[in-house]
Amino acid sequence: MDLYNALNNTCYENPNDLEVNTLEDAVYLSMKNDISFLIGGTLNLYEHQSTYNPNMPLRGLIYLARLYDGYVETKNINLYSSTLKKLPIPQYFVFYNGTKEQPDETILQLTDAFESVSDNRQPCLQCTAVMLNINYGHNLALMEKCQRLKEYSIFVDTVRIQCKKTSDPRHAVTKAVDICIEKGILRDVLVKHKAEVISMVLTSFNQKAYEKDLYEEGVEEGINLGQKEIVLHMLHSGNSPEQIAQLTGIDVEVVKQW
Repeated sequence: MDLYNALNNTCYENPNDLEVNTLEDAVYLSMKNDISFLIGGTLNLYEHQSTYNPNMPLRGLIYLARLYDGYVETKNINLYSSTLKKLPIPQYFVFYNGTKEQPDETILQLTDAFESVSDNRQPCLQCTAVMLNINYGHNLALMEKCQRLKEYSIFVDTVRIQCKKTSDPRHAVTKAVDICIEKGILRDVLVKHKAEVISMVLTSFNQKAYEKDLYEEGVEEGINLGQKEIVLHMLHSGNSPEQIAQLTGIDVEVVKQW
């Protein structure tokens, strides 16, 4: 609710005004999102991404369609009626805090994914995702309106700083948690659920992600299978991992792992 108020300049205070409708059924496990909810006549879809993903509008379209399908069924709306049936307005926000540099706000549109045509045909579908960079130092006005979001941003930044100081991820995350507790950053959550938070962060900031942070400039995110095949071919041709890394720009540790 605090985050919704911050994004929309509203002042809702009663938790009963907000209805969480995140799909939990097993049939939707492959499409589960972070959170969706109804409030103030809007259907809100919020996603958290630690990597840049231009396909979020398509994912949002599929998920929102299922949410509206559930809404129509729950409200017993007759879609064959001769009168116009009103629906909540959709809002779709993606909260990004990956290490790839991004502006404060990026508009991602479904139409960008459509094949271009030469006869000026207009697509009948559109889905817009507003991607907000919530890394520390970005979207300062929003952060000031939502203290929880601001503290989360500081917490993630603290974790990354500590990860760069040691090769032991668990030690780094534990140190970051202790620092934030001492500074009052997410203190209530971190004190009560310290072990769970550390476990959760270690899952997200695993060794692979930690290594990506160190040599991100030299490695393109999501190295595809074609690159791997090229590396293996070069290896079989007698090139050393160091030579392959120098020629391809792929980190030598990744080459050695393959």
